Amino acid sequence: MTRAIGRSLELYYIDGRPDGMLTAEMFNWTGHVLMTPRTQIATALARPEASYAGIYLLLGEQDGEPLAYIGEGEDISARIRSHDVKKDWWTSAILITAAANKLNKAHVRYLEARLIAEAKSIGRMKLENSVAPSLPGLSEADQGKMEAFLENLLVVLPAVRVDMFIQRARSAPKPATAMPVATAEEPEARFVIENRKHGLTAHASLEQGEFVVEQGSQARLNWASSREDGYGKLHAELKHAGVLVEQDQHCVFAQSYAFQSPSAAAAVVHGRPANGTTEWVNTATRQTYKEWEASRIEAAQASEI
Repeated sequence: MTRAIGRSLELYYIDGRPDGMLTAEMFNWTGHVLMTPRTQIATALARPEASYAGIYLLLGEQDGEPLAYIGEGEDISARIRSHDVKKDWWTSAILITAAANKLNKAHVRYLEARLIAEAKSIGRMKLENSVAPSLPGLSEADQGKMEAFLENLLVVLPAVRVDMFIQRARSAPKPATAMPVATAEEPEARFVIENRKHGLTAHASLEQGEFVVEQGSQARLNWASSREDGYGKLHAELKHAGVLVEQDQHCVFAQSYAFQSPSAAAAVVHGRPANGTTEWVNTATRQTYKEWEASRIEAAQASEI
């Protein structure tokens, strides 16, 4: 959804602590983001921008599962005070407004509806919102302004530790059986895991710095390790989101998916913690990912001499 251009972002830690309140702003963007832990919500709601029209996110856990709520209000602080303090599950809040209180009721209803639709489409976090609101009627000009506002907002949110809007599923994957494509300068980086014990094969490639496991790759049916860590939660999350679908005695990637590391990808495939740098093997050179990466670094150093 976002264009591949550089952006400058300013983060300000209000009380000087990385786990305290912070604000985020972007050059040439009118938006303002305030992130606060619940323990400081009274202080946050006393800030001038908290009384502006805007949208807000409540983030936390319920029954051990991540949960979020997306809301809007002409006065965010009044809305949270009257309604959302009664919710006991959330631990942090994100307040999103615009400079000089430029957003109106129709604007914030539009942004709320778009964020709810985006979150449901991505499926990374369950929403407490029971209803998906329809988009309000906006003029063509206002709709364009809100889409531009949203585009910048989705760049800012991950910087304040909100990753529920990051789309890692890839809708137009390469077939897993495709032959490697090479250029004169550097062969495309493609990797494979073959788990003979469980009859699994998974293919992956590096695409614009992302480690993407391709559609049709196989993974363990369930998380098999007694060690329930973040990768175990990721395996369950991908099943819940429909990225992994059950097929006979294993799962299949219904969509290509961009992992944050080779180890995260390997763990989901194997259904247990795994060292992806040694599990993934380059299909062209038969080097492990670790060996392939080292050879690239060495070649880059040699070219600088």
